[in-house]
Amino acid sequence: MSPAASSTGTAVLQAQYSSPHPPTSHTFQHHLSSTLNVSAAPEENVKTKTEYLSELKGLVTKLQGEINVFLTERMEEDKKAAEAQGKKESEKEAKEEENYGEEVVEDE
Repeated sequence: MSPAASSTGTAVLQAQYSSPHPPTSHTFQHHLSSTLNVSAAPEENVKTKTEYLSELKGLVTKLQGEINVFLTERMEEDKKAAEAQGKKESEKEAKEEENYGEEVVEDE
């Protein structure tokens, strides 16, 4: 995931998802309206960089949210497909899903 220049010269924030299972790929992207002009005067350069980085930060957060939604949907689809084939979630997987995002200290 990195900003790159598009054919129009504007920066593009892009992330690529690839999988061996359909859909095999998905591209997430956002065009930045701000540009970085490194040849500008120092005072203007600071303003330009600030605007660019502010927009970039907002788009990274938005992109991350889109990726999280996409991956959650994929996980649900995979889970339904496995259930349709008669596969059950293991106890370990169920516990991991229940505690996802939480710090769990295991008893020794």
